Amino acid sequence: MTSDTQHRPSAGGSGGAAPIAGIGLIVLACLSFSVLDATAKYLSASLPTLQIVWVRFVSHVFLALVLFQVWKKPALLTTKRPLLQIVRAFCLLGTTVFNFLAVRYLQLAETMAIMFAAPFVITALAGPMLGEWAGARRWAAIVVGFVGVLVVTQPGLGGMHWAAIYSVAAMTFYAIYALLTRQLTATDSSAGMLILSGIVAAVAMAPVGLSVWVMPQDIWTWALLLATGAFGAGGHFLFIIAHRIAPAPVLAPFIYIQIVWMIALGFLVFGDVPTGTTMAGAAIVVASGLYILYRERVKGI
Repeated sequence: MTSDTQHRPSAGGSGGAAPIAGIGLIVLACLSFSVLDATAKYLSASLPTLQIVWVRFVSHVFLALVLFQVWKKPALLTTKRPLLQIVRAFCLLGTTVFNFLAVRYLQLAETMAIMFAAPFVITALAGPMLGEWAGARRWAAIVVGFVGVLVVTQPGLGGMHWAAIYSVAAMTFYAIYALLTRQLTATDSSAGMLILSGIVAAVAMAPVGLSVWVMPQDIWTWALLLATGAFGAGGHFLFIIAHRIAPAPVLAPFIYIQIVWMIALGFLVFGDVPTGTTMAGAAIVVASGLYILYRERVKGI
């Protein structure tokens, strides 16, 4: 077992360096996830979604094995709670599959509309599951952030696309994944959690991924396909470390910052020009995050 499982910092909700560092890591993780989603959306124009999912996890595992030199440290692959690790891995797989299916049909910003219900689920369940109860100010900041997301997405004004059901499934799996990640950081190493989740997902997806295989047509497509593993593994490693050092209710609202990354990538990659209401909603999201950051610097919420 590595040292990070032996010296878990206290992150019970008081101010201090650990929650601030956790917030910074979760913001970077959301950037990595957004790039992953944008890459998957781009690739889905020429490749089957389930093939993209499978290669994302295969390259994730290969990269993690090399990065952590598991052949020298086989103890990294041990776990004290194997069943929980397997359930967490399938939650990650479920999140990835349904989110990639959603971005195939929806704009990047649209896929976030339902996904952003996750902070409510995480914050509500973190109390009974983890003993990490959110205060009134943190709940208020979560609500304000969600209002910002509604300003961006304006649900109901143009009718909900049927593919939104994929985002509902992705959100549900994501919330459970986040809570199980926080639970497992008490006993298992960060590297082990990253590798084991990738192995389970890669093995589970192999039959389907191979059955729908379409050969990429050029080096650029191959490069992007293999890069999905780097974006996914990198993002989830940051996600794990963040949940090791900060409580789930502190981190949950910061997935809202992903709407900012989605808007930027949607514009840069797909030419989706943000409207005035989109920018206003993004500003509300950022403001709610800055408020939580301020409260964590001053004192626990």
